[in-house]
Amino acid sequence: MPQLDTSTWFITILSMLLTLYIIMQLKISKHTYYQNPEPTITKSVEHTTPWSIKWTKIYSPLSLPQR
Repeated sequence: MPQLDTSTWFITILSMLLTLYIIMQLKISKHTYYQNPEPTITKSVEHTTPWSIKWTKIYSPLSLPQR
């Protein structure tokens, strides 16, 4: 049974890590950042619904009169 040749593993892993590092650096350098981000003011819109005008009472089954 032949033995596994591991003599090239070190250079392969090292070159892979170097390549990944360079790719990540290129991706980060192409990213544009905002110079001075400012928060935007959002206005809440009031929705009128028919049930918000009327007063309704919900009866629980225990509070109904017994027959």
